[in-house]
Amino acid sequence: MAWFAAGRFGGGRGPFGGGMRGGGRGGAGDMLRAGRLLGDGDLKLIVLALLAEAPRHGYDIIKALEERSSGFYSPSPGVVYPTLTFLEEAGYAVSAAEGSRKVFSITEAGQAYLAENQGLVQRLLDHLERFGRKMAKARDWFDWDEDGERHGGDTGLRAVRRRLRVALAGVLDSPADKQAEALAILEAAAEALEALARD
Repeated sequence: MAWFAAGRFGGGRGPFGGGMRGGGRGGAGDMLRAGRLLGDGDLKLIVLALLAEAPRHGYDIIKALEERSSGFYSPSPGVVYPTLTFLEEAGYAVSAAEGSRKVFSITEAGQAYLAENQGLVQRLLDHLERFGRKMAKARDWFDWDEDGERHGGDTGLRAVRRRLRVALAGVLDSPADKQAEALAILEAAAEALEALARD
């Protein structure tokens, strides 16, 4: 799944601190190579944008991010709740008790800050959704049934995947030089696919 990896784009300004780093071709569409999907500043902006849509508690934030990323990004409560607390302390959100939960709403100051960073917020959301779509496609590809049953999608790609699996199994017990040659082939293919995904 690292085929979809690439750099991260420039981060937010102001009190939210560092966002996605890097730059790279494709801007918000680029996928990260490793580490967290979102930087601290990025998550604060996205949570603020979600609060602008509707008042939410922490679990709502987690589910909303899961949905936007096709299930591939689910921040832990240990990340989300401190983020909500930060927004409240910064004056960008306010909380109210709703039963045993705290529900957060955006303030006028939060709306103003969000408006100042609307372009970045939209790029972050686009990045998150595009990442989820690409990873969902990869999941479908790798989860194809071993009995050969197809569940839609490009059967040409699925056939190649099966051939690749069989070919790899065939070189596992090969001499070291054969394995090194196979690795070189795979690395070249991965680089070509990464370039294709960025275009």
